[in-house]
Amino acid sequence: MTHIAGMETSIEDTDEGARRSIGARRNPASQEAILDAAEAVLRESGIGGFSIEAVARRARAGKPTIYRWWPNRTALMLDVYKRFKNARGFPDTGSLRGDLVALLESHLLGFWKDSLCGVVYRAIIAEAQSDPDAAAVLFAYQAERKKATAVIVERAKARGEVAEDVNGELIVDMIVSFAWHQLLIGRVDEAMKVIDGVVDGVLMGCAGYKARP
Repeated sequence: MTHIAGMETSIEDTDEGARRSIGARRNPASQEAILDAAEAVLRESGIGGFSIEAVARRARAGKPTIYRWWPNRTALMLDVYKRFKNARGFPDTGSLRGDLVALLESHLLGFWKDSLCGVVYRAIIAEAQSDPDAAAVLFAYQAERKKATAVIVERAKARGEVAEDVNGELIVDMIVSFAWHQLLIGRVDEAMKVIDGVVDGVLMGCAGYKARP
């Protein structure tokens, strides 16, 4: 995770010539400077003070450039969120139950608990309810994450814990849906206490599920 203390230096030192040459193809250094600025604005001003204009001022970048790369503020917030999320690998505890518990503890509820990540993701979900463009961005991200996370179930199939015809993405969907609901109603702390029961409830419906000793 980028440290806020170091952001202003990296943003302010962005090469002017590089900024002027930005086109449709993203310049990695300029992209990182804008994402650093976006994170800084979120930390300092919250969701209510977050806008493309505020990020452009902070990054000393033109609004047209930001809009070419991020069509709306939801897409920009999601890319800030993904930088946090991508720093964590999926759990591999040796059992499906252990992996799903770790998913909730480390990648979902525990990841959102008392952090900017939870605030940002809740705002993204909320905006997707009334903005079709935001909804499309969120759906694409979720589809990508769901497919990647389903590897947890594929490993369980290889170990013989669940039947081969079990839908891994559906299992992940049920776990994620529980976590989303708790995030949106502000009950993450309480949900952390019932993770084991939620996972056991989901696994009871899995064909051929055999608990690991």
